[in-house]
Amino acid sequence: MPHTTEDAVLILVDIQQRLLPSIADGDAMVREALRLAQIARLLDVPVIGTEQNPAALGPNLPELKALCHTTLAKHHFDACRDGLVAALPPGRRHAIVAGSEAHVCVLQTAFGLQAAGLDVTVVIDAIGSRTDRNRQAAVARLAAAGITCASVEMVAFEWLETCRHPRFREVLALIR
Repeated sequence: MPHTTEDAVLILVDIQQRLLPSIADGDAMVREALRLAQIARLLDVPVIGTEQNPAALGPNLPELKALCHTTLAKHHFDACRDGLVAALPPGRRHAIVAGSEAHVCVLQTAFGLQAAGLDVTVVIDAIGSRTDRNRQAAVARLAAAGITCASVEMVAFEWLETCRHPRFREVLALIR
């Protein structure tokens, strides 16, 4: 179901420097998450980051953290258990989720957001795990639970709605 920029919030889960070397095709995941966050900022969609145990695992990548309106430190794999739902801007009922690891923190956070009554979309080209098998298993489980799986471009064009959007050309430049 398409959603608008007015009801959306982007959540970047645990894209931390110390975790990335172990993520399969991590560079591609980061590239897509960065593109998604840049599009969100262009279209005034709030961006929230989470960091898993940052004292031990370090912060999110600086270029992604700079695009976040706020960053939530957490210890639970489901960021909702550490205050994510309370951190969401009022009126934002569609959570777009990207990050790592797909089969742990992304999966559990998506389930937590769904249980809190939000519509959830996981951006499958902007999530990663240590193995592709775990990433694929996460996507299958999310879809089976009724969570929408989409790509960066699908989300971007749903947010734009029309080629007459005032930011269309800027977003298109990021997509190409």
